[in-house]
Amino acid sequence: MPEEINVVPKESGILIVDDLPIIRLSLRRILAKAGYRCREAEDVPHALAALEEEPADLVLSDVQMPGASGLDLVRLLQPRIPDISVLMVSSSEDTETAIECLQQGAFGYILKPFQPREILVQVNGALRRRMLEIAFRGREAELARKVREQTEEIRHSREEIAFRLIAASEHRDHETGMHVKRIGLFAAEMARLLGWDEDAVETLQAAAPMHDIGKIGVPDAILQKPGSLTETEWVEMKRHTLMGAAILKGSQVPFIQMGARISVGHHERWDGTGYPRGLAGVQIPLEARITALVDVYDALSNRRHYKDPWPETRVVEHLAGGRGTQFDPDLVDLFVAHLPRFRAILEANPDEVQEEDLGA
Repeated sequence: MPEEINVVPKESGILIVDDLPIIRLSLRRILAKAGYRCREAEDVPHALAALEEEPADLVLSDVQMPGASGLDLVRLLQPRIPDISVLMVSSSEDTETAIECLQQGAFGYILKPFQPREILVQVNGALRRRMLEIAFRGREAELARKVREQTEEIRHSREEIAFRLIAASEHRDHETGMHVKRIGLFAAEMARLLGWDEDAVETLQAAAPMHDIGKIGVPDAILQKPGSLTETEWVEMKRHTLMGAAILKGSQVPFIQMGARISVGHHERWDGTGYPRGLAGVQIPLEARITALVDVYDALSNRRHYKDPWPETRVVEHLAGGRGTQFDPDLVDLFVAHLPRFRAILEANPDEVQEEDLGA
């Protein structure tokens, strides 16, 4: 036998399945001489038992056997291909059976009577294909892992950009860093409940925290005023929606584009009495409607310098009271129906305790 025939690793394990001992012996001699480790099984049940006891790299099986056939065997082994490669041997030129075996995952089909060299070439080819398919599967898994890592890195970068953009306005407002984080988490959960794909969910999670970025342009005397605002001051405060959109406009980055839509639209109302444009119903971008709802939920559920946190029942009553007027009614229904999910986010991301809260 020329040396080039056997180019796969020696000691590959082969299981020979045939009901005729003389055929098993003949095949075993041919393969063992070439350096393969061989075992035998007389039928399909014994073959399955042998594979459970010790896996094989290749199964070389007769097609016609009493009881379960070789075709039955390849069907049973199909989920384990290419970890196990399968070659079929038959004395019948049954084209349909040969095609069925190949369709079920067999790597080849050999007709009896066979020549030793033919057996070795077919076995070597099947084992080489097995190695290539396993290597390809490994490369696919590695590529998928790298894509996941890069996607995660992009997501973290997106979040960092968003929070750095927000940081300047945070220092001037009474909102907390955890508030904007929760807004992103709440909005993302709403998007999942609406059936958005995960990329869109993550885009909204990064965009929603930028809803109040326009407050960076509001004077401190208004933004930090402890009492009620005058009519003139309130007009100035409402401009933060347009200023936020102006800050974020013109970007080619999807989450910043979404952030601009949220910034300008999160104070619009379902009944058209909101600001700055008086949009109504579905004229308001969905992402802005979502953010408006979860922003109010979070603001009422947490302590602010001007109020104590409301109990959950009161918060839900308030949201229900705004159903169809301030808020999209379908979003309110969805939110309330899955309230435990949002409660869990709220409890898992509490505001950081400030020194003044401790009486320092």
